[in-house]
Formats: sequence, structure tokens, C-alpha cells
Amino acid sequence: MSAETWADYFRGTPWLSLGATVHVCLFLAVALHVLRHRRRADSTWLWLFLTWSLPVIGSVLYAMFGVDRVPRPRWRRTVQRRARLRGLRDAVTEELIPEAYWRSVGSAPAPPVDEWTAALDRPMQTLLDSYPLLGGNQITPLLTGDAAFPDMLHAIRGAQHHVHLQSFIIGNDDVGREFMAAVAERAKAGVRVRVLYDRFGSSHALWGGLFRKYRRTPNMTVAGWTQSNLFRKQLHLNLRNHRKIMIVDGQVGFMGGINLNGYSRTQGDQPAIRDYHFRLQGPIVQELQYSFLSDWYVMTDEAPEVLLSAKHFQKVPPAGTALARLINSGPASDMHVAVDMFFNAVVAARKQVFIITPYFLPSEDLLRALRMAALRGVRVYLVVPERSNHWYTTWASRAMYEDLLESGVRIFERAPPFIHAKAMTVDDRLAIVGSANWDIRSLYSNYETNLAVYDSRFVTHIKLLMLEDLHASREVNLTAFKNRPIVHRYLENLCGLFSPLL
Repeated sequence: MSAETWADYFRGTPWLSLGATVHVCLFLAVALHVLRHRRRADSTWLWLFLTWSLPVIGSVLYAMFGVDRVPRPRWRRTVQRRARLRGLRDAVTEELIPEAYWRSVGSAPAPPVDEWTAALDRPMQTLLDSYPLLGGNQITPLLTGDAAFPDMLHAIRGAQHHVHLQSFIIGNDDVGREFMAAVAERAKAGVRVRVLYDRFGSSHALWGGLFRKYRRTPNMTVAGWTQSNLFRKQLHLNLRNHRKIMIVDGQVGFMGGINLNGYSRTQGDQPAIRDYHFRLQGPIVQELQYSFLSDWYVMTDEAPEVLLSAKHFQKVPPAGTALARLINSGPASDMHVAVDMFFNAVVAARKQVFIITPYFLPSEDLLRALRMAALRGVRVYLVVPERSNHWYTTWASRAMYEDLLESGVRIFERAPPFIHAKAMTVDDRLAIVGSANWDIRSLYSNYETNLAVYDSRFVTHIKLLMLEDLHASREVNLTAFKNRPIVHRYLENLCGLFSPLL
């Protein structure tokens, strides 16, 4: 068709020319935004393709799910808020003296460590100067909700001053109701209770009315985490707070991967999903406390002088021998430390790397680190679920198997029940545990809390749990995997195309 013919055609269909103009403008807006920040090329091309192929819909999807970082100016404002929190720590008043003492712990030299530990921890010291390496901790593994929930509920029921509870999922089921009832009972007894949940992960409880039931409970505040707020010009549905932590009276803490829902504990003939959680005692509890209060402040703007009261940061005596560092990560460009943490651990390994994760969709640099570790003689073991709770992540993960298997990485698929545990050990001397999965979402989009622990006794305990899961798994054989049906290859590679979005 000639130019004149096209012009006549559009004159006869003005709605089409207007729609085309809107589509091109939206595409250009997405292109400018996606190119404004340096990001992974595969993710950039995928979003450009979707935005162009799906007029309007693609742009809306990008606005809702493609923004995987907090814009720098807005993040600076949040940091300034947190700086106000930190500033109060330096106040030397009768009420804040214990807190000033706690702040001095962060500026004090790290506990004595050997050469291997010092070399491995040095990058984390630079990246996480606000979260120091602390000694004198006792960290107790809790296997599934069957072990974790009774311990957590016992701590709640013994609380005297405060309970701070944060979870990605609080279920609208027996478990969620039991925990909410337990903290409400302590609140009615005069204990200050703060509950922070993720509005996406806990949507069933949110829309089912569970939280609304406790709106008027004295001494108890329940808040939902979200960064989708039109009044603040935010539409970040893709950014979720995936942390699962609890602090009672500033003396004992819990963290790990277990959500507060029924799937996490045995129900009749239905076994609990396999998961790891941890009970913390010692100075590291103060770090967990500060992590919670920082998130709480962002969502509630509660007065810093209240959040940083001395009752929240009383001196915690040593409780064990473990060295530990809290590692918080998130969607801001200067918070992508989860990737650095895992990468640093893999490249530093001399003998063995052992990883368990429910979702295995890592970045290219982590895949290369695992391959090179295996090629230089490090024994690399990877345990993943035989069947994920999201079928597409199972197929996308398998798209990465062949290169790893050819380099010598041993991959095991665990039989049901679904394994939701997240753990990593290196050379029997370091364990990394917490809430972060080995996938793009956890590495770049979610707010996560992990713990790096240097303690041979703890690492041995974790490794025994991991070996139980390995022995309940089937090893993936390279020859058999290469001979899998061709339709499997197509499905794996198709799902793998969407791994930056999963």
C-alpha cells in the first residue's frame, strides 16, 4: 500500500490511529524507564517484547510487575527516615543508655576469627557495615512447623514487654488464627504487640477478615506491608516483604523460611512441608530487632523514640559460641547483597558447597560460579523439589540442569512432601540460612533476611538435616537427562524464557 493509501485508511478509522499512537507512546515510556537503570539484558528484552506485543496490557503488566527496584530518590527518603532512627542511637540519656551501648557494639572490632573466616567475611563487612559480625550467639535449628510453632508460641505466651511478629504469609487457617489469638491474649495482658504481614502473601487472611478482627485489641497494632500506593505514586506489586521473623522481649528471636500457615505443620495424614526455622539467642537478636523496627517504621511512621526505647534494646548477654551476621537484602540497587553473599560463598569454597532451595532460578553469574567451583574440584550438591508448588518453576529450573551436570554439579530432586527449606553450607565452616531462595525474585525483588553463621557445631547440625533431605531424593543422571523426551526440552526452555519474571 502506498503512503496515500495508508493515510486514507487511517482517516477512515481515527480510533485505530489514536490506538496506535497510544500504543507507541506507552512502549516508548516503558523503553525509557527500563533503560534508565542498568538491569539484566534478558529481563529488559523480555519486557520490551511483551510491551510491544501486548498493546496497553503489556505496559500495565510492566508497571505492576516489571519495576523490581525502589527508585533511588524515594529510597533516599526512606534511608533518611532510617537515619533518624540511627541518630537517636547516639543519644546518651538515662532512657537510651542501653541502646547507645548496643550501637557501640556495631562500631567495635569484630570478634577474633581465623584467616579463612576473615577472608570470606571481608566483602560482607564492607557491604553490610550496619550489620556487624557478632559473637556469643546460640542458634538452634527447628525442623518444620511441628518443631518451630510450639517453641514460638511458648515464647509468645511468656512475653513480658513486647512481641514483634513479621511473616510473608499469615494464613487464614488454624495456624494463622492460633498465632493471632496468642499475641492478642498477651496484648490484653499489657504486652505491646506489633504484627507486620505482607499484603500479597497474606491476602487470604487480609480479605478473609482475620486481621480486621484485632483492629481494636488494646496494645496491639497490625500492619500490612505494601509498596503499591497511588497516593505515594507507587505501583510496585512485584515488591514483596518475604521476611519471617519474631522477637520477644528483645531476648529471643526466630527467623528462617517457615510461614505461619497450615501447610507448615503436620495435619492428620498430611505431612508438613519440609522447612527450616531457627531460634536465636545472644547479641544477634538485637540485629533482628532493628530489622523489624526499620520495616515497621516504613509502614507505620510510629515515633522513632518509641521504637528505639531502651526496653527494645536491653543488653543481651552471650548465649553461645556462634559468630553470626544478619544479611538484609531488597530491591534497592544498593541492597542486592543476596547475590553477592551467595556468589562470594561459592567462589571461596575449597572443598564442598551444599545448597537446598525450593526454587532454583539463579542469575547467570551464580550459575557460572557453581560450574567453575565444580570444575576446580569442589564437591557441589544441589537439592531441589521433585515437584514444585508452582509447576512452571520446576520446568524452568530443569532448563539449567544440563550445563551444571556436565561441569560436575550433582543435582538431587527430593520426593514429596514439598521442600521449602533454604540453606547453604560451605566447607563445613559456614552456613547461610534464612528466607531467600535461589531465584531472581528473592535475589533482586523481595525484601529478605538471611543469616551467615560461622560455627562448626551449627554447620554440622544443618548439614545433617540437609543430608536427610538428600537421602530422600533421586539423583539426576546426566545421560538419562540428555535422553529425556523432546517435549520436555521445549517445555523447559519455554518456561525458562520467563525465569526473569518468576
